[in-house]
Amino acid sequence: MQFIPTEHSHRRLNPLTGQWILVCPHRMLRPWAGQEETPQKYDLPDFDPTNPLCPGVTRPNGIQNPNYTSTFVFTNDFPALLENVPEPQPVADPLFQVAPARGTCRVLCFHPKSNLTLPQMNVGDIKNVINEWITQYNELCMQYKWVQIFENKGASMGCSNPHPHCQIWACSFMPSEPLMKHEKLRSYYEQHGRPLLDDYAKRELEKNERVVIENPDWLVVVPYWAAWPFETMIISRNQNKRLNDLTASQRENLARTMKEITTKYDNLFKCSFPYSMGFHGAPTADEEQKDNSHWTLHALYYPPLLRSATVRKFMVGFELLNEPQRDLTPEQAAQRLRQTDGQKHYLQ
Repeated sequence: MQFIPTEHSHRRLNPLTGQWILVCPHRMLRPWAGQEETPQKYDLPDFDPTNPLCPGVTRPNGIQNPNYTSTFVFTNDFPALLENVPEPQPVADPLFQVAPARGTCRVLCFHPKSNLTLPQMNVGDIKNVINEWITQYNELCMQYKWVQIFENKGASMGCSNPHPHCQIWACSFMPSEPLMKHEKLRSYYEQHGRPLLDDYAKRELEKNERVVIENPDWLVVVPYWAAWPFETMIISRNQNKRLNDLTASQRENLARTMKEITTKYDNLFKCSFPYSMGFHGAPTADEEQKDNSHWTLHALYYPPLLRSATVRKFMVGFELLNEPQRDLTPEQAAQRLRQTDGQKHYLQ
């Protein structure tokens, strides 16, 4: 028998983490009798006086939000990480290791209107968000080794408030996923003399099988090793290592790129498409003084929807106990996203 990647099961290696992904495209033919999601719709008001993220509303801790007209940032009222916390005593036992964890968590509201998500915002508004990301990053990276900017969009991805916003967690440590990347990227650079993601972007452009969006500053692909059905990666094409490396024109193009990919997502199943997204770049604080030539700034989108606005992918069972598994191949996902309109939102 001849191997056909769109029909036969196989595994793919993620060179950024060293983890394998199981691809089983024939599973797309199976009937679905499992849980179905309620699609998130665009039926929110501009302003909700009970929503603690809206302008002028008093949050549960008694602090009143300003009547902001663009972006708004505040320290999370219920943060996961605290700046002042006692450190645990070192433990000699290798089976019970513990380490200190300090940090701060902030919330960044994208826009004063509750019914606008990124694909519905204009490029100027998205650029305001990017500029605020960089302002926050510049402040936090002086003190913390890792600054994680991320957005959870939609209730199915754990978002507890529909107002358009993201979170910024600054950590005194390098979390596990970035640390794995840090080591894999450095190993590749030492062996080949070039950044892994620079080489990867060039190869993806040559193959043109998984490219979704291309412009002079950014490349959007469904990674060869993608785990989530319509997962994408935005890769810098300008040797950028961190968000605060971006020039004004690169920020502008990033805003356009983010608007286009999120519009494609919404248009794919005609719904407010849920996802978790975030940026990965070179570490900061004392790590910033070291050679980070192996790093390339990139963003990741992890959307759960699989077949429709109501059927999602669950990472359970085999995935939790063994390794991630996907049904739709990355090439099939990229083709569908590439063919989906990214300029005009379906509600327009």
